[in-house]
Amino acid sequence: MSRASMANETEVEIDRVGDLRAPTPSPSSSPVSPVDAATFTHTPYYCEENVYLLCKKLASVGVADPTGLDLFVVFISNEGNKIPLWHQKASQMEEGLVVWDYHVICIQVKSKGNKSSTVDLVWDLDSTLPFPLPLDQYIHKAIRPLSFENSLYRRLFRVVHAPVFLRYFASDRSHMKDASGNWMALPPTYDPIIAEDGITHNLSEYMKMHLPPDGSLKDMVDSAYANKYGVVVSEAVLEEFFCQIHV
Repeated sequence: MSRASMANETEVEIDRVGDLRAPTPSPSSSPVSPVDAATFTHTPYYCEENVYLLCKKLASVGVADPTGLDLFVVFISNEGNKIPLWHQKASQMEEGLVVWDYHVICIQVKSKGNKSSTVDLVWDLDSTLPFPLPLDQYIHKAIRPLSFENSLYRRLFRVVHAPVFLRYFASDRSHMKDASGNWMALPPTYDPIIAEDGITHNLSEYMKMHLPPDGSLKDMVDSAYANKYGVVVSEAVLEEFFCQIHV
């Protein structure tokens, strides 16, 4: 993920590799999350791989369904590859603002049949917000949909069912090398992820974002489950989209 800062829709470029220290929490910050983000594998600027491993761990430790049925991987980007998010650890700006070319989070859908647990959760290892955070709060605090309505900074969301993503995602990390073949950010120490079908790199397919045509939410949900690369959802219907998912 590359990044840029922005104020009043005027963009200022920032080096891809920068100070990744999170701001010091204030005494009034939110209470400690029940799940410690420090226990998850995290390599700065490799959010897609971080989320890949996060989904596997949530399933293996019993926080999620053992097969990941309640997990969705969400790529955030747009046609111009400029998406603002707030409360990001990589930021040195007020309220943690960063303009990423893309970002990846995990959304866990709680069982709608269990009235004691109906909150959908966002798992974002790059956020300074509580981990995890209810989806509606993440949208309000980190995405802020009304801030950039009908602008080039409007976010799009590619939603992929985690069991499908874990089978077919692949990255050779070539997107993180410059024209001379040098790393722009140090890669993870483990081997690159290869898809079940043998493909070694398809990250660009997940990053392609175009405003989706009008369609029913039901059809969009069906596509998120069935399609290899999921479905693209606009920020205007993101929360309503997840309300339609039942596990």
